[in-house]
Amino acid sequence: MEIRFYMDPDTGLPHVAGHGVTEQEAEEVLRSKGEDTKAAEGSRRKIGRTIEGRLLQVIYVPDNIGDGIFVITAYELRNKAQKAFRRRKKRKRP
Repeated sequence: MEIRFYMDPDTGLPHVAGHGVTEQEAEEVLRSKGEDTKAAEGSRRKIGRTIEGRLLQVIYVPDNIGDGIFVITAYELRNKAQKAFRRRKKRKRP
């Protein structure tokens, strides 16, 4: 699967960098197990952990080029969002 990132026109860097997330961390979340749900306007939301244990949310859409995805943004879940994710995971366990 090919993964492309939205590039910030002001900095020339991937937008995720502005949130303290590296491209590698976003890819780790996308390639691992995690919660993958529909989001706004045809996008998807994947929540998962990096190899180092950071809990990230990655917003993406299917890529128009090839068989890949286009990452719009990614950021670390904190406080209420992190607690809500943990509650959902706990409820899903058998």
